[in-house]
Amino acid sequence: MKVAISTEGDIVSAHFGRCPGFTIAEIENQQILSRTIIENPGHHPGFLPKFLQEKGVTVIVAGGMGMRAQELFAQAGIQTIMGISGKVDSVIEKVISGTLEGGESLCNPGAGKGYGVEKTACDHPNEDNCEHE
Repeated sequence: MKVAISTEGDIVSAHFGRCPGFTIAEIENQQILSRTIIENPGHHPGFLPKFLQEKGVTVIVAGGMGMRAQELFAQAGIQTIMGISGKVDSVIEKVISGTLEGGESLCNPGAGKGYGVEKTACDHPNEDNCEHE
């Protein structure tokens, strides 16, 4: 299985489509075969499901994602796991052990911090690393 995790530094980004990059981990027989970080190529409706599908991704992990994006990933045969936070390494270990449990999306539609589409404000006042201009 190939898992794409929305990544900001070494943590799971709350905003799937607007994250700075993706950690892609290929996992087989409870082992990590490969792990790469790729830059987010940009946030356009419908683009990321196809882009990640072409890379062989079968599971998406993120803090949050809009309903339309979740539908597009489902149509592409890619499972989405939302409501995830914390260190990427910890998330990969939970995927390997089968203990990763998703929940509700952690972000509101349009609440991204500007990756892929420039924004000047973040709708998450409790995030210490939000930049407000």
